[in-house]
Amino acid sequence: MERFVDLADFSREEILDLLALARRLEERPEPRALAGRMLGLLFFNPSLRTLASFQVAMKRLGGDSFVITPGQGTWQLETRVGAVMSGAAAEHVREGIPVLASYCDALGIRAFAEGKDLRADLADTQFRAMAESCDKPLINLESAISHPCQALADWKTLDDLDVPARAKFVLSWVYHPRALPLAVPAAVLHMAALRGLQVTVLRPEGYALPAELMSKAKAAAASSGGSVEETDDREAALAGAHVLYAKEWGSTSHYGDAEGDARLRAGLSDWCARESWFAGARADCRFMHCLPVRRNVAVADEVLDGARSVVKQQAYNRLVAQMAVLHRMLSDTRAGGRNSQ
Repeated sequence: MERFVDLADFSREEILDLLALARRLEERPEPRALAGRMLGLLFFNPSLRTLASFQVAMKRLGGDSFVITPGQGTWQLETRVGAVMSGAAAEHVREGIPVLASYCDALGIRAFAEGKDLRADLADTQFRAMAESCDKPLINLESAISHPCQALADWKTLDDLDVPARAKFVLSWVYHPRALPLAVPAAVLHMAALRGLQVTVLRPEGYALPAELMSKAKAAAASSGGSVEETDDREAALAGAHVLYAKEWGSTSHYGDAEGDARLRAGLSDWCARESWFAGARADCRFMHCLPVRRNVAVADEVLDGARSVVKQQAYNRLVAQMAVLHRMLSDTRAGGRNSQ
């Protein structure tokens, strides 16, 4: 596996095989599998789980890692194509990334959406431009429109919980004081559809996911026996639900317009997930969120601290799922040697 950039790049069978590897490594660790291997981690944006879990994953497999946060102890890196570099950035990613790649066996890059141009972010323009500069195996640590590591860990969490095929999975918008990127909702939507779940996207008016993401998910659902629909009716969406996955995102009808988005969300503070939301759901309905989360703004304490919450299990599975990605990408044990498949 040379690249882990988008879950949609893999078939359902390939994902299942990767999850089987994750379970095997969880049960039977291989502390020398990546001995001598080096992972580079380039973070243009903040991180807690992604940063820590990848460093630990490499250590547990016998490898090592280094972390670069541009502008914090290193030169500020320019990412714009054709930029006139007369500002703070001293170096361009077109030089910086090949240099970093030459020091490691695989490189991970985190670069959030700029949140200005929906078409550019849906095309993952900035991340793909950086990816072209990398000649080593590449991992997407979250880009404008994808977070495959989160989605893979969430799939494993659903498996751990024995959530059945065709279960009702609700991906719900929840409140945040400002617009957040589409990467996690896009990745989770595709994951749930590819797993064969009956997916409902619950959101207020103005926060419908882009048609491109919905069409992509519906195609994945069609291939796996699942389904995808969208609604603003909370009661109907949660009726009989097995899983509620809460996530914040910006208004796609006011994308890049902070003032317009702020006006739209001003009256939506009641979209804070509370225990009352689960009244019509299954008694064993689980609650998921990728974290970080603003308590009592996006999700109430009673939900996060309650028995149905599995957010810590999701976070733990980031480590296990990423160990499988790294093992598949860098181990010599597969037939054909390193980087086969």
